[in-house]
Amino acid sequence: MQTYLEQAFGKSDVTGPRMRAALREWLDLYYGTPRHGEDPAPRLAALIVGKLCRTVFAEYDARLAPTAGPLWQDSLRTLNAVAKTAVQYALIGGECLLKPVPTGRTLDFVPIRRDCYAPLARDAHGNLLAVGTMETHTRNGTRYALLERRVAGADGLTIETRLFELNGQALGRCVPLSTLEACADLVPQLFLPGVPGVGLAVLRTPLANCVDGSADAVSVYAPAVGLLHALARCEEQLNTEFANGASRVFASEDLLRPDAQGRRTLRDDLFVGLPDDPANIGVTVYSPALREQSYLARKQDLLRGCESLLGLRRGILSETEAEAEPRTATEVAATAVDYDLTIRDLQAMWADAARQAMTLCGALGTLYGLTDRADTPALTIDWGDGVLYDRARVWAEQRDLVDAGLLRPELALAWYYGLPHETEADLRRIRSQFMPKGETT
Repeated sequence: MQTYLEQAFGKSDVTGPRMRAALREWLDLYYGTPRHGEDPAPRLAALIVGKLCRTVFAEYDARLAPTAGPLWQDSLRTLNAVAKTAVQYALIGGECLLKPVPTGRTLDFVPIRRDCYAPLARDAHGNLLAVGTMETHTRNGTRYALLERRVAGADGLTIETRLFELNGQALGRCVPLSTLEACADLVPQLFLPGVPGVGLAVLRTPLANCVDGSADAVSVYAPAVGLLHALARCEEQLNTEFANGASRVFASEDLLRPDAQGRRTLRDDLFVGLPDDPANIGVTVYSPALREQSYLARKQDLLRGCESLLGLRRGILSETEAEAEPRTATEVAATAVDYDLTIRDLQAMWADAARQAMTLCGALGTLYGLTDRADTPALTIDWGDGVLYDRARVWAEQRDLVDAGLLRPELALAWYYGLPHETEADLRRIRSQFMPKGETT
């Protein structure tokens, strides 16, 4: 894809070679691509991503103010539909893009995986200033590549679009966009005033780059890549140990004869009654002892190392019942706190991307005539309780303050239900909805 973009736009991927190699390694670990001497069956990377994503969205609830128009309400529903997929893409590759696509009177969001786009320019903070993407189409046996380059500007977004007829592995010749029905409504160059950035919501994992120190985001399991490979090698060695533990029959060379398929076997007429003295026979059965305990102990040690590096709760990957060094209550609490902070960071990553998406809805909705209001309604996200936060305890404290006359009940209700409460009109709305008539504060 980088070569195609270079040929089409004269721009290349700014990602360094070490980051490109690391991205390929992350994807291979997640999708179980086999390596020599490793068993990819355990799929630890997929286990880590799956557990983190399920925990992030365990009690997720996002809503807009009731006054938000249908554009935002419908767009939020389409955004929530791809939320888990987008977060998993970000956890795997470090970064994921959400592309808003007009569909009728609303916007749909398509998650773009890290290996499916090429960053063409970034600022010092890693924010995208230009990005290239590619779609492939086929018609009548001919393959086409639709290349798109987005460039952020001070006044808006510029989108350049090219369609090429692929010639084998070469980019081929540029053809009009009207060649394909799916691209007939596109234009070679489009300027969208007021659209922020590259017109895409971005998810970035909250981890410092541990590959080459650049501004590129890294996979959530990037710090533990070495341990994941060691675990795959340990699993392969354990498989070999069990394979070698099968019973073996040792026979002298003169007793073996090739069969019709060329396999060397023992003749049937060799198997006759045995004498009482086993020292006189020519065949010996050998069953080696297994050393699985040493391999399993090593595996548990590697899994606990992964948990420590990734900020996971002890026992999520390893066996908590396994015999190991004693752990104090402080150590148990510390790992629980680390895990809670890890989840909070990932929840903040999605919340930031969701608000970017809602902002894009306002900018694009105004340009496409889907709405007549440019202001974006406030997005409220409720993540539920965590290890460091107990909603029931805080709610009890809030009610005690209300009973003592130190807190207005409208504010307590606004906190509990996540309602706006900045203006007197907001407070009147809460009183009319939740409080008995005639009650005053």
